[in-house]
Amino acid sequence: MLLPVNTTLGAVLAVLLAAAVTVAALCRLDHARSIAVAGLRAAVQLAAVSFLIGWVVRAVPLLVCFLLLMYAVAVRTAGRRITANRTWWWAAAPIAAGVLPVVAVLLLTGLVPPRGVTLIPVTGILMGGALTVTVLSGRRALDELETRRGEVEAGLALGLLDREARMEVARPVVSDALLPGLDQTRTVGLVTLPGAFVGMLLGGASPVEAGAVQLFVLVALLAVQVVAVAVVLELVARGLLHRVRLIPAEGE
Repeated sequence: MLLPVNTTLGAVLAVLLAAAVTVAALCRLDHARSIAVAGLRAAVQLAAVSFLIGWVVRAVPLLVCFLLLMYAVAVRTAGRRITANRTWWWAAAPIAAGVLPVVAVLLLTGLVPPRGVTLIPVTGILMGGALTVTVLSGRRALDELETRRGEVEAGLALGLLDREARMEVARPVVSDALLPGLDQTRTVGLVTLPGAFVGMLLGGASPVEAGAVQLFVLVALLAVQVVAVAVVLELVARGLLHRVRLIPAEGE
């Protein structure tokens, strides 16, 4: 076992969380309070999930409901990070477009059996990756459109369609959302040994088996994230996902 589950672990986690909050507050960084809330929520949520998974994996209907709950939370989290208006629900599209095809291929090929003990963690990893790039690409695209509003208007004046004008501004920046995943894939085994690799080794798998699983996770994540970013770009370009309506969308 990597870490003993005892009071010492709890005390160390509390100290680390307090240190993170203190440094953020002293340096006047944003989200000091959010760091504390996130840490406490993570503890409660993981405790609940640890209890529920053993119950959920016993029946397919419960498994499906749990996966849908994961998806709903991912959509709301990503959407609210991007915009505060009602268009946040469009975050459902990039997450689903990235995750569903990959999970379907894994199930159809038999690489991942339709059992909760394997399907939940694999889907969770992919959904987490899709959530991250959806937030990063959505925020970057909308920030850029706000900052370079004049360029969008200039494009319209030159005869570009609304979608094309927004696309010219947003496209160069949304790809930055792929950088964390690319860097992780490029440096795997050299800088870090990711969780799937370590978990397989601790579970008794050989280094070759652990390496194969980790490679699968990284490549699958890249596929999911590229699709999610592409969908976010299209949603922003069409004006479906926005903050303040600066320029009328097509048909308005």
